Amino acid sequence: MEQRNQTGVSEFFLLGLTTDPEMQPLLYNIFLFMYLVIILGNLLIVLAISSDSHLHTPMYFFLSNLSFSDIGLSTTVIPKMLLNIQTQKQSITYIGCLIQACAVLVFGGFENFLLAIMAYDRYVAICCPLRYTVIINPRLCGMLVIFSLITSIVNAHVHSLMLLKLSFCKHLEIPHFFCELAQVIKLACSNT
Repeated sequence: MEQRNQTGVSEFFLLGLTTDPEMQPLLYNIFLFMYLVIILGNLLIVLAISSDSHLHTPMYFFLSNLSFSDIGLSTTVIPKMLLNIQTQKQSITYIGCLIQACAVLVFGGFENFLLAIMAYDRYVAICCPLRYTVIINPRLCGMLVIFSLITSIVNAHVHSLMLLKLSFCKHLEIPHFFCELAQVIKLACSNT
């Protein structure tokens, strides 16, 4: 009998970190605290960079974009995990899982591109200090960030749209607290 596609799939079950009910409040408090620190810390970085004219340099421009990416990645995963812990409902809808996997790929890819750009920026600053401002100019910085964001968005959408072609069986448990692309692919019954 041939497997049908994902139209019958309505939700996945995120198994999370532990099933011990006594650990749930502790995990909730720890991750809520970490999430608030991540958001506050990164917002302070962006605010400090944007408010101080001495920090309007390429390195700090990339750093503020890295903070934005970190906020996006954290906000993609942690609030759903906190909601699942609080409600004791470990499910995520099929569409929610696709959106979460896509957003994780977008922000994760963008973060990796930014780290590579920051490494190149430091390389040019060390190896060509007299030509640094000519090579790493504001126009190039903006183009690198936009190229990185567009590339990570396209990459994430290609991977996420490929999930739409997969068929899933009845065993839809993801052994994580978010929809990781590799784990969702492992659940597929069709040829990946």
